Amino acid sequence: MINFLNLIDRDHIQTLFNYFAIFSARFCSRVSSFPNQKIDDFFALKKVVDSGADVTIVGGGFLGSELACALAHRSKKNGENGKPSGKVTQLMPETGNISKVLPEYLSKWATERVRDEGAEVLTNVELVGTTIEEGKINLSYIDPEKPRQTSYIKSDHVVIAVGIEPNTDLAKSAGLEIDGEQGGFLVNAELQARHNIWVAGDAASFYDIKLGRRRVEHYDHAIVSGKLAGENMTGAHKPYWHQSMFWSDLGPKIGFEAIGLTDSQLQTVAVYAKGKPDDEPQKEDSEGNREQNDVAPTSTANDLKHKIPETSVTKGEDKQDYNKGVVFYLKENKVVGIVLWNVFNRIPIARKIIKDQQVITNFQELAKLFNIHQD
Repeated sequence: MINFLNLIDRDHIQTLFNYFAIFSARFCSRVSSFPNQKIDDFFALKKVVDSGADVTIVGGGFLGSELACALAHRSKKNGENGKPSGKVTQLMPETGNISKVLPEYLSKWATERVRDEGAEVLTNVELVGTTIEEGKINLSYIDPEKPRQTSYIKSDHVVIAVGIEPNTDLAKSAGLEIDGEQGGFLVNAELQARHNIWVAGDAASFYDIKLGRRRVEHYDHAIVSGKLAGENMTGAHKPYWHQSMFWSDLGPKIGFEAIGLTDSQLQTVAVYAKGKPDDEPQKEDSEGNREQNDVAPTSTANDLKHKIPETSVTKGEDKQDYNKGVVFYLKENKVVGIVLWNVFNRIPIARKIIKDQQVITNFQELAKLFNIHQD
């Protein structure tokens, strides 16, 4: 979670976000946008919340969802302490938060947790217009439950968090090929676009020798691919094989780490255990990584003999709490992606499973490797 009470490492926090824009009713004649913004912009947003202003966030992805949790949590705490407290609303066209990654049932469950933080979350809505009325921004949207009428919401500030597109303006003049499907510069497994030209980070549509062509928009990938491109510039000729990871925290109850292809359109199988009070998101280190996320825990053959308590394997929507578990993303019964849901320090195990590309038939046994029932 983005906790504005504990924003200390300014340089690190700056790496967490890619893009946002703020519309303010006080400056309705122009839009203030912050591409590659500085942490000072987020401190400015903190001041907006502390003033008791109403804020609406447009977007249900990582940035929009994390901001909704952080701002709503801050506003709620302000109200409990007798300070100015405004309303935080999140609008999205999807059925739930982070729905492009999480299976639908888990996305909807996560949305309820965002609401628990105090945010009003409106899903399946289409934003159709904006006006300025009485010093406030008036957003008009279509609610699928009321398709014949337009609904409205008024805010002092609107935060647009709908992602970014890679800047490929250089492609035409440099004669570089663009990936028409995923966007970005088309590069090979060594991140090379053409002779003596390499591309790394969000802008690279690269060939993953295990998972196929991909474009990844996460911090760890930028580090991994940047180092690889640099090595290959010096003649290393190394292919991209080390799977980068990403993470997200949604309030105090949800923290997850993930690796590989985590597309919600893929078939998924999940194994869940009952969560414990001490299952909470992990802190990051000084380089922006999860602490100890590359330290594999010890697993022995005996670990695989224990009976699994309070576990369910789900391929759809069940009536239960998804407090802790592992979600496997499949292609041809091979694991191509993994989400560790409130399970931490297990990325090396997930990385090895994806690397091995074995056909999996018993997911309960596979889940035991992650010690999700460990006390």
